Amino acid sequence: MEATIATENTEEGAWTGGGKKPLNASYGKMMMWFFIMSDALTFSGFLAAYGLMRFKFLDTWPIADEVFTHVPFMHGGHYPMIYVAFMTFVLIFSSVTMVLAVDAGHQMKKGKVTLYMLLTIIGGIIFLGSQAWEWKNFIGGTYGSLLMKDGQIAQFVDASGHQVTLESFVNKSPNAERVNHTRSNGLWFEKDAASVATYTVNEVIESFKANTNISLRTEQINFETKQKTILSRDAANKFLANATGVVKGANLKINEYGKTLFADFFFFITGFHGFHVLSGIIINIIIFFNVIIGTYQKRGSYEMVEKVGLYWHFVDLVWVFVFTFFYLV
Repeated sequence: MEATIATENTEEGAWTGGGKKPLNASYGKMMMWFFIMSDALTFSGFLAAYGLMRFKFLDTWPIADEVFTHVPFMHGGHYPMIYVAFMTFVLIFSSVTMVLAVDAGHQMKKGKVTLYMLLTIIGGIIFLGSQAWEWKNFIGGTYGSLLMKDGQIAQFVDASGHQVTLESFVNKSPNAERVNHTRSNGLWFEKDAASVATYTVNEVIESFKANTNISLRTEQINFETKQKTILSRDAANKFLANATGVVKGANLKINEYGKTLFADFFFFITGFHGFHVLSGIIINIIIFFNVIIGTYQKRGSYEMVEKVGLYWHFVDLVWVFVFTFFYLV
């Protein structure tokens, strides 16, 4: 009996011990695709969880147009989603420059690869810096609100229905200043869950009663008007009787915008994506310097640029979904 022995295919473009490369992709590119697919499933799970919680609390979920209204150097204005749209444009544009870098690599044009890689890195840094700035404003807060006994948030609006800051109508009582309670200046085993607000509950309530042009609104959304419910003066005074604290800003335990879950998902999803952008920037910088010193020109292939390009396109695509589900819908 004769045995058939499989011989290795040693011609160029073949895997060791196997046939031709599937889809003409190298081992490195195939592994990058496997990583992207697994990471895509992770992001899908996060966005699905966000969608489920939002649907469950649809009638009290914060309205993105009222939360993300900040634009650098334009304080006090109301510009819903403008800066987030700018961030998105910058990231998508960086994906375009990455495509151009990969195309220049196929043509073995080192100068153009260097230029487009640099533009991609700059775009990523601008996006990451913008995201950090957005986090700072989200954490610091803008308007301030009151926390009720049942965990609800009460916000204040003017006659036109636009939310107003506590500073615009609250009068501070003399000798009412209080420092934040930490383990170092209070009970050693506990500290405040959030930063102490500038005003006390009583100051806010009394100032509200004295300003008839200020109204109170709850978390409850009126689906006909797609706006939060504004209470009458009598209903507002009864509602404020259950106030337990003043909230300014947001953290993982409480936030001035409404549901705590909203802040939890915001920090986790955008933070996880931001970590991917940071990783991509670091990898791009490494590849960029390798391009400058001619590493890939000597190899006769810019495949490393193409592989990191796959990752960068994935990061951009994920942000499109995050932007759509978290900010637009």
